[in-house]
This record gives sequence, structure tokens and C-alpha cells, in this order.
Amino acid sequence: MTDNRITVQKKTTKQNKYNVIQAIKDGLKTMLAEDENVLLLGEDIGVNGGVFRATEGLQKEFGEKRVIDTPLSEAGFVGTAVGMALNGLRPVVEIQFLGFIYPAYEQIATHVSRMRSRTLGFYSLPMVIRAPYGAGVGAPEIHSDSAEALFTHMPGIKVVCPSNAYDAKGLLIASIEDPDPVLFLEPMRLYRGTRKEVPSEKYTVEIGKGTYVKEGKDVSVFAWGAMVPVAEKAAQALEAEGISSEVIDLRTLYPLDKDIIAESVQKTGRAVIVHEAHETGGVGSEITSIINDTSFLYLKSPIKRVTGFDVPVPLFSIEHDYVPTPERVKAAIKNSVEF
Repeated sequence: MTDNRITVQKKTTKQNKYNVIQAIKDGLKTMLAEDENVLLLGEDIGVNGGVFRATEGLQKEFGEKRVIDTPLSEAGFVGTAVGMALNGLRPVVEIQFLGFIYPAYEQIATHVSRMRSRTLGFYSLPMVIRAPYGAGVGAPEIHSDSAEALFTHMPGIKVVCPSNAYDAKGLLIASIEDPDPVLFLEPMRLYRGTRKEVPSEKYTVEIGKGTYVKEGKDVSVFAWGAMVPVAEKAAQALEAEGISSEVIDLRTLYPLDKDIIAESVQKTGRAVIVHEAHETGGVGSEITSIINDTSFLYLKSPIKRVTGFDVPVPLFSIEHDYVPTPERVKAAIKNSVEF
């Protein structure tokens, strides 16, 4: 089986038990200390340390010229980051919530994603846009959107989404070092969840590579971000019923790891895709197309999707009726296996 797990830049020694938000802060601090061209921009990220405290203390350590509090204008500071990146800096922009990115969509679609193509490769645009996303924390309207598909349909920008602390730091460092723009999605319902061993040294996780969370033989379950532990919980529960599920964390949504998708489906002959974004036009549709293109003759049953519904994410406590649950995933897996 192909090893698609981890790419470590150098041998590590000291480990820290971090949750996702601590790992992100450690990744930002690592790159600020290493490269003077790295700087951070966003609303309230300096003095207050950001809504989720991902940048807490960094302005005091690196100064106001490296960790910059911006006006409340996503279009403004994303556009500013474009100019910075064109002139040799490596800006990391924080959007407070992914749903707040819509005012900056024009900048991203028109400039961020097109600069390398527009200049025939003369300029690259090394910038990262960080954005917490997803439901499950009881947030108000516009705070819980999963709009990743808007950006995976946009050639020129990579889209990554870690599900744990180790991947969060490694993918963030890889994103900052990438010569092209990266949208870095952070599942906020996992921010202060499970802790994981995270090396104190600099390391990277390769963009564009998924990983096996759990190996199995009966069905392949594809997920990312906050849906990975949901898929894993469903798979573990079904072990007692004799169903062996292979759970894959895709980690990068554009470009997708077509090899790991095909490899797993050709082994199990079945596929279940789990994401909390709306069903219509979601990334799950693209994964389905990849399976049809690469592995159609291996399929033993139709591909199943477990997703959010085609409505705006509902407010506060009723959002739990919107987000996929282990029970919904279990039902889809059983339906696939028993077809």
C-alpha cells in the first residue's frame, strides 16, 4: 500500500501535546521567527490575539509591523496582502470566520488565484488565507459556513483542511512556504478538542496528499476537517457488526489526492463521502467523479454521500440537526455494504 501519511522535514526530538489551535499558533510562531518576510494580518489578531486566540502574544513578541491589526474590511486587507506578496513578503491573512470571506471573494477570484497565470509565471503569490469554518459551536448566522467548494473550483489557489494538531502545524508551514496562494481551512469545532503529539521543530505535511486514518476492507469512507472524527467514530462502532471500514482524511481539497482515492476504492469496492457543506455542488461531487473515472468497474454498490442539507446553516443549537452525525454515517456505510 502506498504510504500517504506524513512528510517530516527533518528528524524531530521534543514533542508537545497540543490541540489544533495551539498547533496553529506554534506554526505561525515558527515561521515568524524563521523568516522576516512572514507577517500576519487580520481583525483583532494583534492586541486581542484573534477571536480564537490563535495569535495571542505574537504581536508583543514580533512587533506591530509583523502582526498587524487591520480595519474591518476583508476585501481591503486581502487586497493589501496581494500587494505585499507581489513585493516579496509572505503574508498570512486571518479571516475571523469563513462566512466573512465573501466580501473578499472578488479579490481572491480576480487577483489572488490568477496572478501567476496573468503574469505568465513571472510573479508568484506566496500568501495564506486562514479561515475557521463549520458548524457545531453554536455560532450566529454567517459564522458556521462550509463554503470550500467555492474555492476548489478556482484554479490557482490550493485549499487545505487539517483535522488534527499534527497536520495543522505541518500543513500550515507547508502553506506559508508554498510559492502560490493557499486557503487554509480550520475546523473550529476541533480547535480545543483532542490533543496530539506535535514536534517543537519545524516540519511539513505535504499539500495534496491524503492519509489513512483507519485501514479496512469493506468500504472506503472519505472525510476532512471536523468530519474525520465523525467518520472514524462511525467506523469503529460498526466493527462490532463485522463491517471493516477504511477511513481516509483527504487533508487537501484542491488538488485532491486522486491516487489515494482510487487505491482505496479499488481495494474495498465501495465508497462513502462525508462532508458538512451543502450536498449540491459540494466537494463530494468531485470525489464521486474521480471514483467514476478511475474505479467504476471496481464498484460493488453506488457511491453514498453524507452531507449537510441544501439550506443555510441553521442558528445555534439546531445546527446539530444539520451537521452529519456518526449515526447518519453508520447508516450510509451499512446501506453501501448491504446493497
